[in-house]
Amino acid sequence: MATDETAATLLQTAVGGAPARRRARFHALEVAEVRPLTESSVEVTFVVPEPLADEYDYLPGQYVALRAHFEGKEVRRSYSLCRPPTPGSLSVGIKRDDGGVFSTWAQTELRPGDTIDVMSPQGMFTSTLADVDGTHVVGVAAGSGITPLMALATAMLKRSATSRFTLIYTNRSAHDIMFLQEIGDLKDRYPTRFVVHHILSREQRGAELLSGRVDAEKFHAIVDRLVLPETVDEWFLCGPLELVSMCRAVLTEIGIAREHIRHELFTINADRGPARPVITRTDEPTITIDFTLDGQRATVASPVSAREAILDAAMRVRPDVPYACAGGVCGTCRALLREGAVTMTENYALEPAELEHGYVLTCQSHPTTDRVVVDYDV
Repeated sequence: MATDETAATLLQTAVGGAPARRRARFHALEVAEVRPLTESSVEVTFVVPEPLADEYDYLPGQYVALRAHFEGKEVRRSYSLCRPPTPGSLSVGIKRDDGGVFSTWAQTELRPGDTIDVMSPQGMFTSTLADVDGTHVVGVAAGSGITPLMALATAMLKRSATSRFTLIYTNRSAHDIMFLQEIGDLKDRYPTRFVVHHILSREQRGAELLSGRVDAEKFHAIVDRLVLPETVDEWFLCGPLELVSMCRAVLTEIGIAREHIRHELFTINADRGPARPVITRTDEPTITIDFTLDGQRATVASPVSAREAILDAAMRVRPDVPYACAGGVCGTCRALLREGAVTMTENYALEPAELEHGYVLTCQSHPTTDRVVVDYDV
């Protein structure tokens, strides 16, 4: 989910080069183009009007959530921004999932001139060394995981005349490779600074190392023979949980420090709805959930028996509470836990430092005390 920086107002960054989080808001944007990438994927470009330019400024690696309604049901999906920031537009790559309502509709029904609700850019899958000359970054992607890496690679190579980017990209076949032409263009433009290794799981390539499924043994060999880990400053991993977990384990095993490895997962459990109907009886014990959003405090009582996540309860009194995937992956619903205690069912978005400072994913957080207080504005 990502892109390059523009001459417009640049997104402020927090300590360490990570983007400062901003309030997630939806705005209706017009579709400018729907461009086929493969038989099962498209690039969708939106028009960003000048009054919203600051709202949609972003850093390479970030994503947006799209919102639509199907048969009266709201559906949200998160997609990475795939091009460097360009005044007046932003683009995402969408790959059709088997049985995926939103992705199928985007490929078969979406047309230029249509309007979709697009959330302001979010995400921490960004480089802390983007502006440092001589940097060597490695991106590992599977399938549509290439999307944020295209933005990261394009931005980094353009900004610095000495930085390098190595891409390890795995797909089933050559027909499944998204942004194939753009990858080739990068190779032509930066022949000594951009290296790409295509790995095909269902096609035989000339090199055995680049054929077949990528398991721990193969990834270890690729890193050792083709990448030279001692030369790498940052690692970016984007794909399904199994691949990302395996790659992280191998990199940790060979001595790569955790702070040099960034990861992003394909959204999981994406069809989980926000809040189910909850009725609070006067004779039933409840948990008090207090939260702050946009400077306004709100309180909601959640029945103990309902075992609601904080997000679900909060949405009953504030439907504009931010969330995108509701599966513990994107981090849009992040908030600071100021009082009380919770258990998180899943967490694929928060870094250890964020957890230590008390941040939680409200879509996955279930209170374990009689009262909890969270702050979305921090």
